[in-house]
Amino acid sequence: MIMNSVIPIASDHAGFDLKCKIKDYLKEKGFSVKDMGTYSSDSVDYPDVIHPVAHLINEGKYPFAFIMCGSGNGVSMVANKYINVRCALCWNADISALAKKHNNANIIAMPARFISFEQAKDIIDSFLNSEFEGGRHQKRIDKIKNVI
Repeated sequence: MIMNSVIPIASDHAGFDLKCKIKDYLKEKGFSVKDMGTYSSDSVDYPDVIHPVAHLINEGKYPFAFIMCGSGNGVSMVANKYINVRCALCWNADISALAKKHNNANIIAMPARFISFEQAKDIIDSFLNSEFEGGRHQKRIDKIKNVI
């Protein structure tokens, strides 16, 4: 498990309540959290809060982040526009572990309207306790290209 890391976290309005709970959970586990918004349940456009997080991960400023919106789809679509981001939409612990082990995911997107806080904790713990396996998986990651 990566300890003493700063973890960026962000959500739109639909993910705000879950984000607040996750933020507290991560702090209890000894992490520092960089809350990048949104800061209320008032309606916002998810790209406005996800672009800054994805930019930081893309530039290598932080090793990973957690993001959420209602379905998890919108935030993951925004994050995956960045060439060095591998954002995985995770709705259970097994998918989260595989996202790290096989895809070396560096952002985990969660569907706040479809998972409980307990499930979110399992997703986070599974990600944090997994390591990228490299090998054939790195070869596959190397084949991901930005297509213009």
